[in-house]
Amino acid sequence: MTESEALQKAIEIVGSATALASALDLTKGAISQWKDEGRKIPAEHCPTIERVTAGQVKCEDLRPDVDWSVLRASPGPQTPMATDKRQ
Repeated sequence: MTESEALQKAIEIVGSATALASALDLTKGAISQWKDEGRKIPAEHCPTIERVTAGQVKCEDLRPDVDWSVLRASPGPQTPMATDKRQ
């Protein structure tokens, strides 16, 4: 799947470009610009798109040039941080 196909699939899943824009707190115009040749979806929006599409559109589909494995391997906020017990 190409990046533009992934974006189109996300739009179809959420119902419209307007609905996707709303989920991302953006304008419909911003979504439309991502469809332009040479434009890329800003990477910071990919996790939200993956979430609102229930994982049907992955970050890797939207931005294959980003190394998502680094972020996926990072501990999330629910992971307790190790404490330094040295005194």
